[in-house]
Amino acid sequence: MNHSAGRRLVDVQSAGRRPAAAVIFNIGEVLGQLTEDFPTVTASKIRFYEEKGLISPQRTPAGYRQFRESDVERLRFVLALQRDHYLPLKVIREYLDAIDAGLTPANLPPGVSIAPRMVSDDLALEMKGRSRRLTPDQLRAECGASAELLDAMVSYGLVEQRGGFFDDHALRVAKACTDLSVHGLEPRHLRPFQAAADREFGLVERAVAPLSSRKDGMAAARAAEAAREIAELCLSLHSALVQSRISEMEAQ
Repeated sequence: MNHSAGRRLVDVQSAGRRPAAAVIFNIGEVLGQLTEDFPTVTASKIRFYEEKGLISPQRTPAGYRQFRESDVERLRFVLALQRDHYLPLKVIREYLDAIDAGLTPANLPPGVSIAPRMVSDDLALEMKGRSRRLTPDQLRAECGASAELLDAMVSYGLVEQRGGFFDDHALRVAKACTDLSVHGLEPRHLRPFQAAADREFGLVERAVAPLSSRKDGMAAARAAEAAREIAELCLSLHSALVQSRISEMEAQ
């Protein structure tokens, strides 16, 4: 492993001790920082790492990813271990879980030395967000919704309980619905978004069907990665179309 990559591997442990960086990067800017050392990195690969829980970038209200410096360092860590040591993501995830817990990862490859890092409670919670199970009271506390508003979200199919709990996806939807309610948009007004999401998912599902039908072991992962990329493009298209209408309104 070269000295530059090794230094950046060590940097991943120090990122958690620094004060929260004010600089936020979009996915294109992240690629610009990484491609010199990792020419094969792509936006799809970064999204795949997010799906696997290796990174957890913030999101804008419109769903766009926002990366902090600590996210970029985690990506360098993952990419270097894959490139230099050919480690599977499952093993790398175990290293990151240990680091996030303030422990020294066991069985590191030769030449890789990482001291345990301390992470803030917010970051630890964020990295665990994919596996969280939230009660209705916990969901309301995090998104600021009233009991009546949450009941309306459930009634109109915007969020769904499974076994009495909500997941992190439901929390994101609930936050958006709560913010929109301030502008007079109630859950009953938002049903078209659910219908549109169902239609878009149908498009995505058809687009990745050829990948899903393959029998090799990586087919499901490739299909999921392609689905995420297509969904991201659908979001961009939707935003561009809405912004176009707003521009027309401003021009009147």
